[in-house]
Amino acid sequence: MSTEETNPAHAPEAAAVRDIAEVPAVEVITTAAVHLMSAAAVKCGLAEGPDAEELKDLDEARKLITGLAGLITAAAPEVGSQHAAPLRDGLRSLQLAFREASSIQDAPGQGPGEKYTGPVN
Repeated sequence: MSTEETNPAHAPEAAAVRDIAEVPAVEVITTAAVHLMSAAAVKCGLAEGPDAEELKDLDEARKLITGLAGLITAAAPEVGSQHAAPLRDGLRSLQLAFREASSIQDAPGQGPGEKYTGPVN
């Protein structure tokens, strides 16, 4: 008798584990990167709508962009250039958007994620 049969409350958890087990690692990595990109874009003030400026939070954006840079840099050799190249392009766009949104400019190589990517200009 399976755990699902003895305790129906575990059925959704077991299904979720089976579902995630079927997802290729490259898809999990790229999905995580896209979530980080989306959150960073909002925090850089790039959201659409009248409240975009209210949602802007460059301190939070810096953290998200740095995390994204670390993920992409570490995962690139594993996921291959066909997946890593668009992620790098998105990261670079966010780094430039951050620089543009910031009233105080970081020194070259000191912007968000630049310790992993090198200076972005």
